[in-house]
Amino acid sequence: MNKNELVEAVAERTGLAKSDAARAVEAVLGTITETLQRGDQVALAGFGTFVAKVRAARTGRNPRTGEAIAIPATKAPAFKAGKGLKDALN
Repeated sequence: MNKNELVEAVAERTGLAKSDAARAVEAVLGTITETLQRGDQVALAGFGTFVAKVRAARTGRNPRTGEAIAIPATKAPAFKAGKGLKDALN
């Protein structure tokens, strides 16, 4: 399912116009992104938790030349499924 299909599903389930559903989906995704940028987590009871994990700096190798390169520390988004979501899938 892509974003457009998600917007259509939200519009159908809620009875909202597609434009209103699109704004709602964008608002949710934007809020999750902004919260993770601040270093906080988003916990949705029964669904799961979005967190920003820190990847430590490390030394890598250029596969073509074999030269060592420094890879800086970064933040990566992660999602941990909640019990309700896990139970729904099994």
